[in-house]
Amino acid sequence: MKKITTIILFFSIALSQKPRARDLGIQFEGVPGKFNAITDVKGVEVGHSTIISGLGKNIIGEGPVRTGVTAIFPRGKKFNPVYANWYSLNGNGEMTGTTWITESGFLETPIMITNTNSVGVVRDAVLKWFVDTNWYGNDDWWYTYPVVGETYDGFLNDIYGFHVKEQHVYEAINNAKSGPVREGNVGGGTGMLTLGFKGGIGTASRKVKINSKTYTIGTLVQSNFGSKKNLTISGVRVGKELKDTLNVEFNAPPSNKRQDGDGSIIVIVATDAPLLPHQLKRISHRISLGIGIVGGRGSNGSGDIFLAFSTANPKAFDRKNERTIKAFPNDKITPLFEATVQTVEESIVNAMIAAETMEGINNNKAYALPHEKLMEILKKYNRAN
Repeated sequence: MKKITTIILFFSIALSQKPRARDLGIQFEGVPGKFNAITDVKGVEVGHSTIISGLGKNIIGEGPVRTGVTAIFPRGKKFNPVYANWYSLNGNGEMTGTTWITESGFLETPIMITNTNSVGVVRDAVLKWFVDTNWYGNDDWWYTYPVVGETYDGFLNDIYGFHVKEQHVYEAINNAKSGPVREGNVGGGTGMLTLGFKGGIGTASRKVKINSKTYTIGTLVQSNFGSKKNLTISGVRVGKELKDTLNVEFNAPPSNKRQDGDGSIIVIVATDAPLLPHQLKRISHRISLGIGIVGGRGSNGSGDIFLAFSTANPKAFDRKNERTIKAFPNDKITPLFEATVQTVEESIVNAMIAAETMEGINNNKAYALPHEKLMEILKKYNRAN
């Protein structure tokens, strides 16, 4: 009996582990870390809260609901600010707290990602969590600006029903951990679309050797952007070859106002390389190149907002005393630029590979990228293992 139970449990676990792009034989440049995830950067933790309920006609306040929250902690659940900076390719979106990051050079809070209409409740819940957990220690005179990014999931989700609550923010925070990261229809990415197919959360990492020492770059995306005709994987314009495949473009009611290419993408890049805020700004600029490789064009209706941080220099932040820090010369950081582009590309593809077909409000349906057809196309062009 024990043996049968063990087999069933193993089978259940195996089924829950979704394939990733490399598992299918899709080719990418660069060497990934152990988990091929942003959590390969030591100290980084990721957690999700996923909210899925209801079917059929949308009744505001009741559903169907297809949304959630994702939390990223740069150095675990403790107050230890990291050098950071951000960039917007196209600003039809929101990421709170970024003005102080630009001004101070530091990210002092976790990064939260959700849907467009839930930014406020997520921000407020994080503030309350700071109070509940004494985030700032015994400092009785602190101010903070939680970082909350968003993308719009109103094609599948009852977005005007405001279903993300404080409890979901706490759940994402409490679920944050190191190790493998769940991808696809999870957390803030639950109701998202990408390049004509179902999208969501994706992640990847790279190992980079500089001056005989190995550093890590890791990326997490909440992917919800682009037009199917531009979808490119491993250099192949697969979107054009999949033009007759079921996707969101063929499953929207006539009243739907979603324009081709509308959507957004939030990208977070972490590294343990000793970079200063101005260098992290340069890293954040390179994120656009990775998005362009898979077919992003920064369309008018897209909020493409990126943030990069470094976990090096753990004692850099001090409100009273001078600090000595380490930093790379600019001439040494080109390999990190290249790794950033590579991880962004793979993270987006991982999000699409992990995503499953989802039906949401008013029977709107977003279809998963078809794995078998995709691999047939890539093999035809000798772009798959």
